[in-house]
Amino acid sequence: MTERLDFEHRFLPGESGATLLLLHGTGGNEDDLIPLGREIGPGAALLSPRGKVLENGMPRYFRRLAEGVFDMEDLVFRTHELADFVRSAAAEYGFDPERLYAVGYSNGANIAASLLLLHPGLLRGAVLFRAMVPLEPEAAPDLRGTAIFMSSGRRDPLVPPASAEQLANILRRAGAEVVLNWHDGGHGLEISEIGAARKWLSARIGGDGEG
Repeated sequence: MTERLDFEHRFLPGESGATLLLLHGTGGNEDDLIPLGREIGPGAALLSPRGKVLENGMPRYFRRLAEGVFDMEDLVFRTHELADFVRSAAAEYGFDPERLYAVGYSNGANIAASLLLLHPGLLRGAVLFRAMVPLEPEAAPDLRGTAIFMSSGRRDPLVPPASAEQLANILRRAGAEVVLNWHDGGHGLEISEIGAARKWLSARIGGDGEG
């Protein structure tokens, strides 16, 4: 185990050649999104790190000052730290870094978006559930060839629809191919959007998109 694998995490090998980086929401852990990863990416390897920051005892990937107000210095530091972990994990476990997709929910979706913006090329693509704008980088990243599926709730009390739209536009301006999927629910995941994410992902990594 290399010294850079300093996140508590799980790695589950797969058969498809693709790997999903699973990033949980506030209060989650490295086990939380394993079932979701299996559902939307059958056959993919799963890399699931636990966030290092604690908020009232609940793991997160970066600090926030209030609901929707991020500690930007910590966000940038933690994004670089997570990118280092992902690169080291690819070397340690031997998965193909060119076929790495993030799957993030809430806080995990936000740091996945930050990875896309600060480390373009690290991820081949991403599935972002309930993401908002984490930051706007000083230099526009080159995200050509990067595919992103966003799913947002029109009645989400934590993520304003305008912020989801803004993030989609930032990613598109950087050259990414972005699908923004809307549903009428709130912050919790809906069965229909999980199915839509599975279909979208299966078109990129292979596997059965039905079910």
